Amino acid sequence: MNAFSTKELKKVKSQLEQELFERVVPFWERHSLDTTYGGYFNCLDQDGTVYDTTKHVWLQGRQVWMFSKLYETVQPEQKWLDIARMGAEFLRKHAKTDGHRVYFATDRQGRGKQIQRKIFSECFYVMALNQFGKVSGEPAYQEEAKELLEHIWNWSKDLSLVGQVSYPGVPPSQGLAIPMILLNVFEEIAGSDWSKYESEIQSCIKEILEHIDHDRKIIFETVGPNGEFIDSIEGRMLNPGHAIEAGWFLQHWAQKLKDQSLQNTAFQMVDWSFERGWDQEYGGLYYFLDSEGHPPTPLEWNMKLWWPHTEAMYAWALNYKLRRKDSDWDHFIMSLNYSFYHFSDPVHGEWFGYCNRQGEISHRFKGGPYKGCFHIPRALWMCVLILDRICQKELEQE
Repeated sequence: MNAFSTKELKKVKSQLEQELFERVVPFWERHSLDTTYGGYFNCLDQDGTVYDTTKHVWLQGRQVWMFSKLYETVQPEQKWLDIARMGAEFLRKHAKTDGHRVYFATDRQGRGKQIQRKIFSECFYVMALNQFGKVSGEPAYQEEAKELLEHIWNWSKDLSLVGQVSYPGVPPSQGLAIPMILLNVFEEIAGSDWSKYESEIQSCIKEILEHIDHDRKIIFETVGPNGEFIDSIEGRMLNPGHAIEAGWFLQHWAQKLKDQSLQNTAFQMVDWSFERGWDQEYGGLYYFLDSEGHPPTPLEWNMKLWWPHTEAMYAWALNYKLRRKDSDWDHFIMSLNYSFYHFSDPVHGEWFGYCNRQGEISHRFKGGPYKGCFHIPRALWMCVLILDRICQKELEQE
């Protein structure tokens, strides 16, 4: 890396740090804490005003995880541990049912409002308790997380156990979301010793690989039980941001397992999904596409959402660290510039979440049932770590 590009890298790292620590994290510190009942307010308007006191449990878990990670990896600020505790204690007290299910939403006081026929609230409950237990030195949190993970794994193999019904006219299928989130959960739970979960990890990797069509350079969101193409609206659906996120999840495991073939596949998932998903006319990543060029049926298909772009930022930063291709850095900067220009709020901090195809803000809120303190701070934090490692390596080689 030449002197100019090293200087550029440090400049970008500083930009990301400023955004994270001066504009994003403080927004949640100021506006999301419920000091009366515990936990966090999720529904925050542009200026942080609470417009609904419903607490969405998967977002509660994500915020616990995020502040616990900042405490562990940035610096042990007591306020970050206190914020994480506020959410972790709320979760343990209110979020789980007697049958080990986890609510999707509670009211402000913690009374259950909704349970989904999915396992994602449970997954983020596990990630939250595990990470908080790790940094707080309270092993009971981690023990509960590991116990619940066993139930989640069983449910993931038979979703009728969480209330999903299979009808005879629906072809058997598997989605990308479950193996990829479980792969991420196992990374969090296992740490540096994944031997206990080796079988489950390999199973998740195998399922993710079944979603890849190498001949057509496509990652399908839904496929048949053995990776078969399903010629339907659901089977043709592509979610570029989701595939990119799955790509870097897979890349983390490729590095842990020292698997060159898996590493190359993870590169391809990001390369192909970004190339296919990037809007050549207006910029940004489409939310959904149809693999055969048919009209996508989701009404939001051509919208630009915050989280696919944050996932692309980190995926490209990681790829650049690993293979040092100029195009990886160019795509990282492309994703970063689009994100900062269209989503970052210069007035109140944090980011807007939803733009139309042209990049105009369509929803002014900063927090809602599906947007919380997670994708943005996670990506900024991970990108800072990656760029810092690259800088350190360059200094060592001088």
